[in-house]
Amino acid sequence: MAASRRRPKAQTDSASKQAASTEDLIKYYREMLLIRRFEEKAGQLYGMGLIGGFCHLYIGQEAVVVGIQAALKDNDDVITSYRDHGHMLACGMDPKGVMAELTGRRGGYSKGKGGSMHMFSREKNFYGGHGIVGAQVPLGTGLAFSHKYNKDDGLSAVYCGDGAINQGQVYESFNMAALWKLPVLYVIENNKYAMGTSQERASAGELHQRGAAYGIPGHQVNGMDVLEVREAADKWVEYIRSGNGPVILEMKTYRYRGHSMSDPAKYRTKEEVEKMRSESDPIDNLKRVLLEGAYVTEDQLKEIDREVKAVVTEAAEFAQQSPEPDPAELWTDVLVEA
Repeated sequence: MAASRRRPKAQTDSASKQAASTEDLIKYYREMLLIRRFEEKAGQLYGMGLIGGFCHLYIGQEAVVVGIQAALKDNDDVITSYRDHGHMLACGMDPKGVMAELTGRRGGYSKGKGGSMHMFSREKNFYGGHGIVGAQVPLGTGLAFSHKYNKDDGLSAVYCGDGAINQGQVYESFNMAALWKLPVLYVIENNKYAMGTSQERASAGELHQRGAAYGIPGHQVNGMDVLEVREAADKWVEYIRSGNGPVILEMKTYRYRGHSMSDPAKYRTKEEVEKMRSESDPIDNLKRVLLEGAYVTEDQLKEIDREVKAVVTEAAEFAQQSPEPDPAELWTDVLVEA
């Protein structure tokens, strides 16, 4: 389950929904289900007091990262905000290491010192997990600059939320990326409520058009449909890789839980959440595609669910059994030798 989930270089050509293979469809279903079950378990551990600090769950938004990552290559970089567990799993990071970091244990990706919002994997080219709203956007733009400088055909996928899109450093990044035609895909995960204020009350205009002043193409995508996300990602990743510069994709998505585990989400109704769950759930939607197209049977899907649950259970057990960091770790990894 921890193997790379990105396409090898030879398989990055654009493809329509109809061209998705049975293997691809099952892969996307499994990956979204892994994220969902992982986040459900993380929520349980948080409620038990085994996870401290802030914890932002990705439940409901799984189609965005799974669809985008399907279009990337192994040498592409990924950077995101603090709602990051799903991105780590989609990049192929080990669920045990991610969960152990959530519980602050030595076996975590940041040795138990980063927690939910700050973990990294140089091996998987995942550069965080950033707790400051919008901070990842200029950093991700810098990663894109490194790809252009090194001429390695890589790109940077920069995820941010609808709340971050109003930050000033975001537009400084857009300006530089457009001027230098940097290979960067900006993904706005628009879940409608930012930290607790609806987009309609906080953001004027269409978010995918925020790069228009800099000549950056912007497109809106149904972020609750993994096949639509993948199709858009295939098309625009190819455009970026061809040297055309940055692109903005606004993913219209929805989080079922509050902004963080401490958020009661009283700014929306239970009926609204239930309507989204019943009509637009990304996992249920793909499940219908799989069953109605006779790609799999109900028994096969149940087996996938059992396998995923076993992986998550193993991760939770590892996260509780792994020792806590030695106090001496406070003095390590403070500086990097150049």
